Amino acid sequence: MLHAPPPEAAPRPYVGGQAIIEGVFMRAPRALAMAVRLPSGEITTQAQPYTPFFQGYRVFKLPFVRGAFVMIDALVVGMKALSWSAEQAAIEDGGGPLDSPAERPERPPLKDRLALGGTMAFSLVLGIGLFVALPHLLTDGLGWATGTALDVEGAAFHIVDGIVKLGIFLAYIALIRRSPEILRVFAYHGAEHKTIYAYEAGLPLELEHVRKQTRFHPRCGTSFILFVVSISILVFAVVFPLLPPLPVEHRLLKNLAQVAIKLPLTLPVAAVSYEIIRASSRFYTKAAVFRWLALPGLAMQRLTTEEPDDEQLAVAIAALSSALAVEQTLGGNVLGLEGEVFELGAPSS
Repeated sequence: MLHAPPPEAAPRPYVGGQAIIEGVFMRAPRALAMAVRLPSGEITTQAQPYTPFFQGYRVFKLPFVRGAFVMIDALVVGMKALSWSAEQAAIEDGGGPLDSPAERPERPPLKDRLALGGTMAFSLVLGIGLFVALPHLLTDGLGWATGTALDVEGAAFHIVDGIVKLGIFLAYIALIRRSPEILRVFAYHGAEHKTIYAYEAGLPLELEHVRKQTRFHPRCGTSFILFVVSISILVFAVVFPLLPPLPVEHRLLKNLAQVAIKLPLTLPVAAVSYEIIRASSRFYTKAAVFRWLALPGLAMQRLTTEEPDDEQLAVAIAALSSALAVEQTLGGNVLGLEGEVFELGAPSS
């Protein structure tokens, strides 16, 4: 059974997070923190103030605009958090954190930054190929093989494309769930959700309170993906009939050109999806329509989360406590802040 979010307490800033390797990454509006459990059994954390690249520009914080930039920022810092957790996982038993000031300069070496940039670029290309280009090409191929009139100018093409896209995502999750290491990441994902729920309910960040919370959260990256797929069907079905015919005859080249048109359209799709997921989380307990909107994503989280143990919960608590501690040192009242935080949810591996 899917549980409703806990009762609302005093207004609090949005916090979000991401499961990383043997740990959890947490974000508050002006701070971020990572916590992982070392092979020695100890928990190591890293927390710091953080200002998103778009924070100083009012236009980037407008509703139905901000979501795209929040998503981009979340992908960048989420990849950095994964990289940091991978370094910590490589420490021998009894070793100290790799990121201690004595061992690592404040700015990573150039080769580390290039390696991270290369990893992000590869992940981006892989994501575009797997979840944008492949569904489009498969949909076109399905229309050709069956003799069905699946034209990109028609709504049917984009409905089938969305179904294929969702099928690929589910197959991807089912495949990686076969790995014990990924199941542990999914358990940390559950720990992240439980800890955020306890915080949002105004409960102390202690095991006895966090343990009782549900691992399903409306404001999750898994839910965001479902909204992106749904909204993209509507946006593409409206936009493509309005475009002039492409001056390309070759079938494959024409399809690749259409995929290229889709890429910039993902930004407004993400922006709209962000507003819906934010509203569904905020008004979940107040309006039935938002509970219905959140239901598919909550159900999908049965695949992308697992029940965490107490050791995993302790790591998530350490991460969120560290992020909130940095918020307080910045002179903010943790109960009265507002900010844009995106929760990536499922791992990027």
